[in-house]
Amino acid sequence: MPDSTPAKTPRVRFAPSPTGFLHVGSARTFILNWLYARHNHGTMVLRLDDTDVERNTEASVQSIFEGLRWLGLSWDEEYKQSERLDLHRQKAEDLFAKGLAYRDFTPAHSGDDEKSSAQGAWLSNPGMRELSREESDRRAAAGEPFALRYRVPRGEGRTLRFVDSVYGAQSKLADEVEDFALLRSDGMPTYHLASCVDDADLRISHIVRGQDHLTNTFKHLLIFEALESEPPQFAHLPLLVAPDGAKLSKRKHGPVVSVTTYRDAGFLPQAFVNFLCLLGWSPKDDREFLSLDELTAAFTLEGVNRANAVINFTEEDPFDPKAVWLNAEHIRALPVDELSRSIKPFWEQAGFHPLPEKLLAVTPLIRERIKLLRDAVSAADFFFLEELAPYDPAELIPKNGDAALACRVLQHAQAVLATTTFDHDSLDQALRAAALHLGLKAGQAFQPIRVAVCGRKNAPPLFETMVVLGRELCLARIRKAEENLQSLI
Repeated sequence: MPDSTPAKTPRVRFAPSPTGFLHVGSARTFILNWLYARHNHGTMVLRLDDTDVERNTEASVQSIFEGLRWLGLSWDEEYKQSERLDLHRQKAEDLFAKGLAYRDFTPAHSGDDEKSSAQGAWLSNPGMRELSREESDRRAAAGEPFALRYRVPRGEGRTLRFVDSVYGAQSKLADEVEDFALLRSDGMPTYHLASCVDDADLRISHIVRGQDHLTNTFKHLLIFEALESEPPQFAHLPLLVAPDGAKLSKRKHGPVVSVTTYRDAGFLPQAFVNFLCLLGWSPKDDREFLSLDELTAAFTLEGVNRANAVINFTEEDPFDPKAVWLNAEHIRALPVDELSRSIKPFWEQAGFHPLPEKLLAVTPLIRERIKLLRDAVSAADFFFLEELAPYDPAELIPKNGDAALACRVLQHAQAVLATTTFDHDSLDQALRAAALHLGLKAGQAFQPIRVAVCGRKNAPPLFETMVVLGRELCLARIRKAEENLQSLI
C-alpha cells in the first residue's frame, strides 16, 4: 500500500452532479476530501458536474448547496462544468486531430457507452473506427450527426495500471476497454471527457471518490495520457449500503439517503459529519466521538477500509442508532448558548416563540434528555404552555398512595411554595421538609408536584424546573391538579 502523504500541497475536488438532493454518500465523499485537504493544508475545490442538461435542475443545485452549507465545511474554489464546455470541446478536437479519437456516425448510438450483449461486451464500431479521415470529414461536413469516440489501443498487449490508495494495485488489459465516447451526438461532452479535462486543467492532485468509479479509472488514465497530463493519485471509497447490502439509492430508499432529512430531524452538523466519517474510515484507535478538529488531525487515506459500510435503518426508524447516539453525545458536549440557538428553529416550527433568556434557562435542563434537536419540543413544551395538555389525574398519585394522599401533598406544597424563596436550594430544603412533615419519602411527595407542574412523570429535575416556571405558574398548576384529583376521591 503506498504512502498517501502528499509530496506536494494537494488539490482535491468534490464534483457532484445536480440531478437530485445531496445524497449521504456524496456528502461523505465531500467530507473525506475536505478532511484530506485540511489535514495536508491543501485546496478544496467544489465543481458542479452539470453537463447533463436533461437531468440537471436548479432545484438540485440549490439542494446540494443547502446540504453542503449545513455541514459547515467551506471550500476554496468553485466551478461549473457547464461554463467550461468550450475547453472540453477543444480538447476533444485536439484528440481527434492527433488520431486518438474517431467519429462514429452509427445512428443507434447516442454517444453513451454501450452495454454488453449476447455476443459479449461491446468494444468498438470497427466500420467507424477504420473510416478514413477524408470520408469522416465529408460526412461531418454534410451535417451527419456523430459521436466522438476515444480510439483505445488494441492488439498491442498493453496493460493499464494504477495504484489506488485504498484498493491497492489495479490493472486491466487495454483490449478489454471499449472505445468510450468523448462527445455525444449533440456535441455535449461525456462524463469521462469533461471530468478528466477539468481535473487536468484545475491541477487536481488527488481524486477521492466512490468505489463505483474504480473501473472508470482505466478510461481516465487513457484520457490523461492523451492530454499529456500526469494522472492524479486515485483513492476510491467503499460504498454505503442498506442493511440488506443493496447500494443506497434515492429511488429505492427515499428520504433516508438525503442529507436534509437528517438536518430536518434535528441532527447537529458536527455529529452528522462525525457519523459519516466512521462509515468506511477509522482513526485506528477505537475512538468514535470526534470533534471536527480531531477528525482533521486524525484523517489519512490509510484509515479508509475496503469493505462497504452499512447504514442501519428500518421502515419504522430511518436513522442509524450510532448516528443518533453520536448526535446525543455532541448535544451534551455543546455549550448551552450554542445548543439553545440550535434548538430554537425546532421550537418555532412547533409554533412556540420563546424569549431567548427563557430558552437559555430551559436548555441545560433537557440537554441530557434529548437525542435529536427536535426532541426538545416533546421534552419541554410544558415550559412554554399557558395551559398544560390534559393528562390522567391518576398520574398524580404516588406509588403506595391514594388520591387523598396526593391531595394533601399538593395542598401542603401550595402553602410552602407561597412563602419559600424561589431558588433551587430553598425549594429543595422546603419541599424535603414538607415530605418529612407528611411522613413520606421524598419520591412519594415529589411525584404529585412534578406531574402537577409538568403534566408528566418523566420531566427534567424538579427544583430547577420550578425555578424556570416561576412561583405563580407553579402554584396555578398545582391548584388545578388538586381540583382534578377531587374527582378520584
